[in-house]
Amino acid sequence: MMNTGVRFNNFCNEIKISQQVADSVSYRYKRITRQINKSFWGSESEINHSLLVGSYGRKTAINASDVDTLLWLPYYYYQKYDSYQGNGQSALIQALRDSVKNTYATSHVKGDGQVVVIEFDDRVRFELLPCFENDDGSFTYPDSHNGGRWKNTNPRPEIEAIRIMDNRTNGNLKNLCRMMRCWKNEWNVPMGGILIDTLSYKFIASWQYNTESYSYYDWMVRDFLGYLKSLDPNVAYWLAPGSNKHVDPEGDFRYKALRCYNIAVKACEYEAEGYYYSATQKWKEIFGVSFRG
Repeated sequence: MMNTGVRFNNFCNEIKISQQVADSVSYRYKRITRQINKSFWGSESEINHSLLVGSYGRKTAINASDVDTLLWLPYYYYQKYDSYQGNGQSALIQALRDSVKNTYATSHVKGDGQVVVIEFDDRVRFELLPCFENDDGSFTYPDSHNGGRWKNTNPRPEIEAIRIMDNRTNGNLKNLCRMMRCWKNEWNVPMGGILIDTLSYKFIASWQYNTESYSYYDWMVRDFLGYLKSLDPNVAYWLAPGSNKHVDPEGDFRYKALRCYNIAVKACEYEAEGYYYSATQKWKEIFGVSFRG
């Protein structure tokens, strides 16, 4: 049985976006961008006026992640849909949906409150957000719920903050974010991706071994779960790195963090004693079959 560092290295490579998926996402992203530019900008560009955001943009995604994409339109369209008597936001989302259908007419394309969703047969799911770029680099986007309103998002500073911290921590931040997505999926933990990334960022910034190699990953997982279980339940939100956006919890994740912390403590004991097979079985309880050992 391989040692701790090798097994965690293999695990992190296993859950990264595969080259096949990355190539498929890139191809579809460019086709979508070109179609939106053609419809709204009179351009054939495959790169202008679009940005991968969410976990793909922050590069913390795993293969099971959705592909969140911002597509910004000329300001004229904000004026047009803002002047509607009733829910111009919904009309804007439908206009984007109709444009996308010119490229993906046979795919499952639908409007979904704030985004246009494309669900492909290979289970890759794009969520497209129409928006308008502001002078400060943030974006205004439509929310069609409850009669319609405009909201603001600022993903670029979040992407940059995660990138900088990941560089400072020897690539450990993004690996932690990806591993904890596996935990979330395996245990059905009520945490969104931005909350996982936010709390991983806050934890690793002060973790004493944050620049060490994969051989410390058993401790990193254990200590992060310990950090999660000990967070104050009265905190209503956390601030996303870079943007300081309020990130709300989707539910109480602390109990599942406590349960898995106890499993991780035992796994670390097995690692220290060289019982790698037994340790692997414990990590599989936390992460599922992706942790192969």
